[in-house]
Amino acid sequence: MSGGRLRAFFASCLLVVIALAVAYPERMVSPGRLMQGHAAIERDCFACHAPGRGAASERCIGCHAVADIGLRIAGGAAPPQRTPKIPFHQELIERDCLACHDEHAGPNAAPSLEAFSHALLRPAARGLCDLCHAAPADELHRSVTGTCSPCHVPQHWKPATFDHDQRFVLDTDHNAPCATCHEGGDLRRASCYGCHAHQPEPMRATHLEEGIRDLDRCARCHRSAGGEAEGGDS
Repeated sequence: MSGGRLRAFFASCLLVVIALAVAYPERMVSPGRLMQGHAAIERDCFACHAPGRGAASERCIGCHAVADIGLRIAGGAAPPQRTPKIPFHQELIERDCLACHDEHAGPNAAPSLEAFSHALLRPAARGLCDLCHAAPADELHRSVTGTCSPCHVPQHWKPATFDHDQRFVLDTDHNAPCATCHEGGDLRRASCYGCHAHQPEPMRATHLEEGIRDLDRCARCHRSAGGEAEGGDS
């Protein structure tokens, strides 16, 4: 085959590939079927992809208003009842939709947040766990109010990072409900005055005899039910 015919053959093949890519983009160039919510634009690659740049977050925001994400679907309609209303996108530092979303996962794929990093949230929003997470219904958590941060960190939710023994050992009579020491269920504050044996005035008189005036942070000196102080500031 001569050089001219060979070039013509390859040119013809290239034209056929281009034609097929234009006619059947979802089969020729797509990395996979779109998720069900984007089925209507299955053949319209440029609805999300900018020529030469790939998918662009700006095009996502063109259909999905940031203020409505999690509250409404594209076009402003209310989401189906099975869709959780989680409006955390408004708290993101930057609009990088592709950091979490892969729309070519197939029509039956469920949305996944496995790739989500809490570092993408504004610092002020990182402690608002109940914005996305339902509070556990077990007995321990039912008695707790306030934020989750005293025991948990976003990087690895389980196991909890808080070790009560490092603050105060819950032995003997101290194996009590949280609210006994943490008034109102606020784990950031603790008081020994929730027990009949630790009333303010007798405790104050006893400690003043030793020159101790700071009676608001008992666990700085007392770390267990042994009774003897282990040191601390007066």
